[in-house]
This record gives sequence, structure tokens and C-alpha cells, in this order.
Amino acid sequence: MPLTRNAALVGGVGVWVLVVLGLDTGASLLEQRLLGVGTWLCLLWALHGEDRATRVQVGVVVAYATVIEYVFAGWLGVYVYRLENVPAFVPPGHGLIYLAAFAIGRSAWAHRHSRPFLVVTLVAGGCWALWGITLSDRPDALGAFWFGCLLLFTWKGKSPLLYAGAFLVVSYLEIIGTSLGTWEWQPYDITGYITIGNPPSGIAGGYAFFDAAALWATPRLLRRWDRRRQNQSGEVSSEVVSRVSSSAN
Repeated sequence: MPLTRNAALVGGVGVWVLVVLGLDTGASLLEQRLLGVGTWLCLLWALHGEDRATRVQVGVVVAYATVIEYVFAGWLGVYVYRLENVPAFVPPGHGLIYLAAFAIGRSAWAHRHSRPFLVVTLVAGGCWALWGITLSDRPDALGAFWFGCLLLFTWKGKSPLLYAGAFLVVSYLEIIGTSLGTWEWQPYDITGYITIGNPPSGIAGGYAFFDAAALWATPRLLRRWDRRRQNQSGEVSSEVVSRVSSSAN
């Protein structure tokens, strides 16, 4: 059976996570920037076969996630990267992570098995969140809160399979990243009261805000873009008619 595009995207992102985060364990700042260049190239290549709406969604996620990274990692220090910066591969990496989650959510397999896929995903996430606030050596109240957000997005959102896909991809990313020491979550949030796991169990619920922003903003951006193009086309047509009329006179 030939490999589908969705499966290739998910598998490619999985390999990217292992390769880039593995190389980053001993990378200098320059080498980290080169990994960033390579990640941007991978993202552009992955977007080559996608439609306009998907490309805009990825752009929204990259922009939104980059702001969050510089606020919560670069400024507030809720989680800290190995070199105490925001690595150059992180912004385009968010685009790849979203694209992988999106590929899972739109896949024929996910739609054929939508109910068991959602149930198993949410049960697994719920067990992880429960463990984080009861049995873990490092209490994880934030993870439980974010899992609640994931439940809400899955229940009320228009793309529950996307959020289920995000749980798989994001959990994979976070477990590997924290295990390799690429980044580390602080034990408490900025208030000093809310405990955080490393990684938070419901971290996919935090990423769900990126996904929701992309789904909300994309149709609005496309409509605005299309109206602008129509207005520009109308202005050009009017100018051509005016010139033709002037020439005829």
C-alpha cells in the first residue's frame, strides 16, 4: 500500500523531532541557528503540497506560538531552554507540529475510527493528568488544567480530531524534549502557587489554543485578502476603461 501524504507528514515530523532535538543536545548557538534554517526549509517543503487555507493556518500558528515562546520562555521563564534562549528551530517547529496534528485529524484513518480514537486519546490524557495531581513526585496542577482545556476544545470545537492529533504529536514532542534536556519546565508558574510537571500532562491543551487561533483566524484572513484583491482588480479595470475611453476620444 503506498504511503499517503498524511502518513508521510506525521512520520517526517516524528523523525525531525528526534534528529533536531538530538543534535541540539550538544549544539552551539551557531549550530542551533543552522538547525533553525534546516527546520524552516523542511516546513516550506512540507507546505508545498498544501492548499492556501492550510498554509495560512500554519502561518497563524507560527506567529502566535513565536509570541508565546518569547513571553513565557524568553521573558517569564516558565520553561527554560538549554542555552536560555528561544532556539531558532522552535518557531518553524511549531508549524511542523501543527501540520502533523492537522494531517492526523484529516486522515481517512482518523475519520473511519473517530469515536474510538477520541475516546482512547482522552482517556489516556485523563489518566496522565490524574497521575500528575495524585501520584507524581512532581505535582502537576497546570497539566490537569490544560487537560480540561483539551476536553473543552474537543467537545465544543469544530475539529475534535485535530485536537486529538495534537495530543499525540505534542505529547511525543514534549516527552522527548524534556527527556533530552532541550527545555525544562519550572516547578511552579509565575505566581508561585500553580505546580507544573516536566512536561505538564495536559500540554496539548495549551497547544490547542494555537490550533483554535488558526482555525478561527484563517477564514477571516482569507476573506479580507480576497476582498482586497477584488478591490484592486476593480481599480485596475476602471483604470483600463478610463484609458481606453481617453484614447477613443
